[in-house]
Amino acid sequence: MTTVTDLPQGDPRLLDTDLARELLTSTELARLAYVAPDGTPRVMPMMFHWTGEEVVFSTFGGARKIAHLRARPPVAVTIDTAAAPPRVLLLRGPVTVTDVRGVVAEYAAAHERYHGPEQAAATLAEINHPDLLMARIGLRPTWVGLLDFVTRFPGGGTAEDIVRRARQ
Repeated sequence: MTTVTDLPQGDPRLLDTDLARELLTSTELARLAYVAPDGTPRVMPMMFHWTGEEVVFSTFGGARKIAHLRARPPVAVTIDTAAAPPRVLLLRGPVTVTDVRGVVAEYAAAHERYHGPEQAAATLAEINHPDLLMARIGLRPTWVGLLDFVTRFPGGGTAEDIVRRARQ
């Protein structure tokens, strides 16, 4: 297993660390950031599913973000905890948006992870009908960052380095 301190920020192999795997299988919402056609940034909190290669988001057909993501596929994503010290997984890369008739498989998997099998089954039964159109938004990260505020800090260095920089 690769350790958090072995790799530089940006290295996709950070996905193989315990911290990244923990966050990728958590029930924390991911925050998907993209740029709208008017040039303004947007951030959407979304459930996600990690396939082992892609972070997959899903949305219903007709959502405005579908066209925005197709027009400008580079995105940034964060999956983080609120507890102290915060743990943060940062991802960047282009997304691929695919139209899907019916429920996106990763949407069903995400619902089960976030809400449990019974609630997921009830929700999916309610939305699944022959006319359902969804979009599968897949991100294969090309840049990965991790912050744990114990061994990895923004800007690198140690906790003492950050305190020293703050006092300058």
